[in-house]
Amino acid sequence: MAGKIDKLSGPCVITGASSGIGLELTKLAARDGCDLILAADRDLGAAEATARQCGAAGVETVEADLATPKGLQALVTAIGDRTPEVLLANAGHGLGEAFLDQEWKDIAHVIHTNVTGTTWLLHHIGRKMRAKNAGRILVTGSIAGHIPGAFQLVYNSTKSYVDYFCFGLRNELKDTDVVVSCLMPGPTDTDFFDRAGMENTDVGKSDSKDDPAMVAEAGYKALLEGDAHTVSGFMNKIQDMFAGVIPDTVLAQMHRRMAEPDDR
Repeated sequence: MAGKIDKLSGPCVITGASSGIGLELTKLAARDGCDLILAADRDLGAAEATARQCGAAGVETVEADLATPKGLQALVTAIGDRTPEVLLANAGHGLGEAFLDQEWKDIAHVIHTNVTGTTWLLHHIGRKMRAKNAGRILVTGSIAGHIPGAFQLVYNSTKSYVDYFCFGLRNELKDTDVVVSCLMPGPTDTDFFDRAGMENTDVGKSDSKDDPAMVAEAGYKALLEGDAHTVSGFMNKIQDMFAGVIPDTVLAQMHRRMAEPDDR
């Protein structure tokens, strides 16, 4: 497997690039002079302008819902015959409230965004990278994937899939020069909680969320160094460590205290 490099280069695909961690990853790749293909399910005008200001070699945008075959095909069409040298698979979203109170269409959209779309994209671009025997992939997972997610159940479960999928894929590619790294942040100061309907929860209202720029920097550094994963933030590292020893029933109750809406 390829080792440490000083900077990224070449065609770079970034999903979920319009805001939050994805926008910060866009800035970092642009400063390295990458040729960017940015994808998100909403307007990418600000992200494109920011990328150009930060020195990107070129910027293309794809506004598409990557939970759908149509959206994935739009991104693949934009990539064309090129083999991306970098994939920063950051697209994902959450969903608050109790599982049985959620609408199935909303549940399905989280699953298809976080699991189906991400897996499909890794398969499509990963094959190209393996054939070329070169490439770097950073997937945004979450420390939530190691915690039973009462009142955020679907999100945590999908991130468990993403986290462990990355470790398995990295192992399958260990005899190649394709690097797979997993970024596992904790609660981060983005619009995630607003979009997930979790602004009336303890975690949603907390002032101690991590800075998305710091989170992105940690993931970007891990990718450059060829690390398997990184947990961003000291307290998140502690939480992730204890998640492996605290009983799941206790973890579920702890998560409930953070994620249960105030008005229940």
